[in-house]
Amino acid sequence: MAKELSKQTPNLFEQIKQIDETGNEYWTSRTLAKTLDYSEYRHFIPVVERAKEACKNSAQDISDHFEDILEMIPIAKTAKRQVESIKLSRYACYLIVQNADPSKEVVALGQTYFAVQTRLQEIQQMEAYNKLQSEDKKRLFLRDELAKHNIQLAAAAKKAGVIESIDYAIFQNHGYMGLYGGLDAKKIHAKKGLKKSQQILDHMGSTELAANLFRATQTEEKLRREQIQGKHAANQTHFEVGKTVRKTIEELGGTMPEDLPTAESIKKLEKAEKPKVIKATSVKKKRN
Repeated sequence: MAKELSKQTPNLFEQIKQIDETGNEYWTSRTLAKTLDYSEYRHFIPVVERAKEACKNSAQDISDHFEDILEMIPIAKTAKRQVESIKLSRYACYLIVQNADPSKEVVALGQTYFAVQTRLQEIQQMEAYNKLQSEDKKRLFLRDELAKHNIQLAAAAKKAGVIESIDYAIFQNHGYMGLYGGLDAKKIHAKKGLKKSQQILDHMGSTELAANLFRATQTEEKLRREQIQGKHAANQTHFEVGKTVRKTIEELGGTMPEDLPTAESIKKLEKAEKPKVIKATSVKKKRN
């Protein structure tokens, strides 16, 4: 049942998504409550209220993400009636699953799913990123972001019990295997035609870097949020998040990361971006 649910849940959240007359996506609180396995809607209302509070605390306008509406629900074979509901943005759904009952497996899966999707939107909407015109500049930007978040991921993994260097390598491999369809770092090297001395991250294009950035940020967040303890649990968390990112790419019709082209080393781009230092030449003064 657990394996079945983990395969179906991301699609399930997409299946209950609706599109309004202006082309914006949304979910309804009634449908989301049922999907998140709340037997009665009244038990779900406090979760929504906590999500609204979190929205307010993050300096967001609640009305931009939570809109009161009337929704038709079936009460018999052919009969329906209007009930109070809420039109939710993707960000609202993200906040709701963060505040829902974590003991429910579907809630835990929803947390990862909406976190990945929300992060995707954040990257797409990031002003600094959107101003970048060239692929090279996008690569440099995302590689820098990933370097920062990998430091935070390492700290979260250490807190979870991943202490030794060998354990951290295994932890990283689990993330790669989830995202790359079972391929570990060694197999990714082979697939991409890289030498042993070459770093995988240095030869990723912007699309592949973005996918790995989602993997790193969401794994770190999940490790901290759920206070995961133990190497095995941390490894499994990294694998599951990587797998969810992969499913998201598939649902969006994207190319799987292992099939993306191998990019030129980013080290050359970094070197080219550094301003050239002109050495001052000293002029010898003639002696009188």
